Amino acid sequence: MLGRLLLSRGYHSTKGVFGHRPRPTTRYEGLAAAVLDKRNANANVYRWVEAYRNHGHRMAAIDPVKFHLADEAASEPLPELQYARYGLGAADRIDPRGLLNVPAAQQPLSMAELDALLARMYCGSCSIELAFIESEQEREWLAGRYEQLFQHELTEGERRELAELMLKSQAFDQFLAVKFPTVKRYGGEGAESMMAFYWELFRSAGEHELRNVVIGMPHRGKLNVLTTMFGTRPAKIFKKFKGHPEFPADAQAMCDIASHFHTSTDIIVGGKTFHLNMLHNPSHLEAVNPVSMGKARAKQLALADGPYDTSGTDRRSKVLNVQVHGDAAFPGQGINQECLMMAAVPHYEVEGTVHLIVNNQVGFTTPAERGRSTRYVSDLAKAIMAPVVHVNGDDPEALAGVTQLAIEYRQKFGKDFFIDLNCYRRWGHNELDDPTVTNPLLYRVIHGRPSIPDRYAGRLIEAGVFDQQDVDAISNSHRNYLTAELAACEQYEPERSYFGGQWAGLQQPGDEVTVWNTGVDYRLLSHIGQESVRLPEGFNVHPHLQKTHIDARRKRIAEGQRIDWATAEALAIGSLMYQGFNVRLSGEDVGRGTFAQRHAMLVDQQTNEIFIPLNAMAAATPNAGRFELANSILSEEAVLGFEYGMAIDSPNSLVLWEAQFGDFFNGAQIIIDTFLVSGETKWMVCNGLVMLLPHGYDGAASEHSSCRVERFLQMTDSRETSPDGDAVNLQIINPSTPAQYFHALRRQQIRNFRKPLLVVAPKTLLRLSDCVSPHTDFAPGTHFQPVLPDPAPLDPKRVRRVVLCSGKHYYTLASERQARQVTDVALVRVESLCPFPVQAIRDELAKYANAREFVWSQEEHRNMGAWTFVQPRFENMCERRIQYRGRPEAATVAVGVSKWHVREAEDVIKTTLY
Repeated sequence: MLGRLLLSRGYHSTKGVFGHRPRPTTRYEGLAAAVLDKRNANANVYRWVEAYRNHGHRMAAIDPVKFHLADEAASEPLPELQYARYGLGAADRIDPRGLLNVPAAQQPLSMAELDALLARMYCGSCSIELAFIESEQEREWLAGRYEQLFQHELTEGERRELAELMLKSQAFDQFLAVKFPTVKRYGGEGAESMMAFYWELFRSAGEHELRNVVIGMPHRGKLNVLTTMFGTRPAKIFKKFKGHPEFPADAQAMCDIASHFHTSTDIIVGGKTFHLNMLHNPSHLEAVNPVSMGKARAKQLALADGPYDTSGTDRRSKVLNVQVHGDAAFPGQGINQECLMMAAVPHYEVEGTVHLIVNNQVGFTTPAERGRSTRYVSDLAKAIMAPVVHVNGDDPEALAGVTQLAIEYRQKFGKDFFIDLNCYRRWGHNELDDPTVTNPLLYRVIHGRPSIPDRYAGRLIEAGVFDQQDVDAISNSHRNYLTAELAACEQYEPERSYFGGQWAGLQQPGDEVTVWNTGVDYRLLSHIGQESVRLPEGFNVHPHLQKTHIDARRKRIAEGQRIDWATAEALAIGSLMYQGFNVRLSGEDVGRGTFAQRHAMLVDQQTNEIFIPLNAMAAATPNAGRFELANSILSEEAVLGFEYGMAIDSPNSLVLWEAQFGDFFNGAQIIIDTFLVSGETKWMVCNGLVMLLPHGYDGAASEHSSCRVERFLQMTDSRETSPDGDAVNLQIINPSTPAQYFHALRRQQIRNFRKPLLVVAPKTLLRLSDCVSPHTDFAPGTHFQPVLPDPAPLDPKRVRRVVLCSGKHYYTLASERQARQVTDVALVRVESLCPFPVQAIRDELAKYANAREFVWSQEEHRNMGAWTFVQPRFENMCERRIQYRGRPEAATVAVGVSKWHVREAEDVIKTTLY
């Protein structure tokens, strides 16, 4: 019952909200009376059949390179599969109808015939696991449809197509081995049967009239499928192998290796067209998976499809996510568990993913039995009750059939499906690695057997489908084609594969900092502010929120002088929605906000229904965008990867990810390093993702104090000796006013380019009475200011010390300065850390001609914060020496003793001002 409740949860909404379509409850009528009668009348036989369905996989012949001594023990009969165990005898004869999904027999089957039939289906070259699936409806459908696969054979033409694809893949690897013997190509040798997966994937995509297929795949065999099936010219690969860039000369890119290439192309199969996206992947295995999910979800958003379909029908999404995994990486990398835990979560589900595990049965050098603690590499799938079929790589026809089953299941049930393709790796981790050093017995078997394409071609020759001349002709023809492509590669001109489609009109920015008018008429902002807390009639709001959130916001908006942080955020989001932009805010507890400041999502205290006021406003506004609030699972890496996938496909959506505390971002470090800050320079893939990382030293010790801004600054390509422009790879701000935050969010969408933005977000400033902005700071003509001048009424001529600081720290210093009546110290706020605002700082320094001391003050320790970033840039380009004031060097972010924290904070203030 618990599993049923979890799978049918309504997420605070029986009606649905933007981005979440509650699945209609379908009544399962159960098994037909005739089937139940047949099973009850043959109860022992049915127990035996179920034993095969549940245990047959343990005896299946799915390993193409068996060599372990344990394999001999595995060949012993399995007691659960012996019919005598169920009181059946050799003389019994059984009519299998109602027990198995097989055609009606001319006469009842003998036990030997039925045993052979069951063994063929469940102990042959493929076998299904479904006993762990709770839903009887799914189990019955899967068993029946799986058993049907064995009643269908491919036509001779279809078998020839499969053989041709695999032979071409083999010829490609052999060609590269001769022409580029020292290049690591991460070929598909030993896994060529994956061509059968893609062959059937394309056919099924056309049959189900899919619009988009989004694939995340690692490097193994990627070049084979790109050039053999996905339309990538081999000349592009060859030119890259010869040391040339893959982008035109005017692209601001550092490029990447060939095995990380992508494609975006239309595929036509059977007169049906769908768009294929295979994403760029980093060498960090499995990291691309959540990105592919996010991109698939963005495609659904663009098509008003799947979770965004408001038509009221129960049609399945026309966008399919496919993930290809490695056998060592899938159980080994925790990001996969995170992805699976998102599979059915509102605002993250993509209505089912088809997974293919290319099971080489060895990691880099690690034998399979040492790479996990489970029987199968696919056992994580059981956590979400996803069906698993294990397939022998020597049987591409079985793989094609199972792929068809996977897509049918996904289209029917909207859930994930796993295929465990047992194959091998003919060479080591790459073609230059000798695997016999560490796995001699395995590779003795591998090197002593025919290749998978040759073995399959041999089967077709025996069956009279091919002759050897046909096989040789296919290989020779493809080698001739590759030879021609190699000759043409020097003349091959890289394609401009970026800033097309939904990115049309956007560009890479230049080497200057541009200013964008992001102000909005306050009459509109006032309307948005009021609507952001307007409730439908009869809504039972929490009484505390009525007073502190709703009434308080209405008062602020009406007065227009003390706009706080959360209100400014609502105004930025609402005004972008008015301009037609969608906004997505993702993270843990974002609807309420970690610090109970946002309350963009309100919950009826009587019905538990949620209500998002800004979407009610948008519904009454023509052509307005929508606001998707995505309360995430407790994950950083997969969730941020998902949001990155949304951002790279949706330039017209403002995508924000908020960490619960800024300290926790490092759970997503792989995504930040390999995608967020480097995706544009490696792959010419831009994104405008915003990361909100709450930061501030408040006495909360090591893991609730710092977003480690120093690490992000180090990841930028900001220059130390010449001014930055908008072209920096990552923009980092530490805003100190609500209006600055407002302008920064709006600027992300108003500009004609997209760059990721890191906001060092506040905690105490959310409710600090001094941290407010008047309505004039939001007016037309206003914009984000990279540097804020000192608002205090100082005499510039008397200022002896200019203190540069950032964010929340300013208010601490300003309060102490006022209390002590210090009049010779100016406080200049550096709101933009990257791009580093050299000219704006110079302009401020020019006001204080008599100043002789220049100080950078920060809360963080000296080896943290912005100090090491600011110092060389200030001294090189502002041509003044700058001193440090802040905490001393430390190994951890913050002390865990409150008295020490207070003493440190006092020391920072005193040394800064006196």
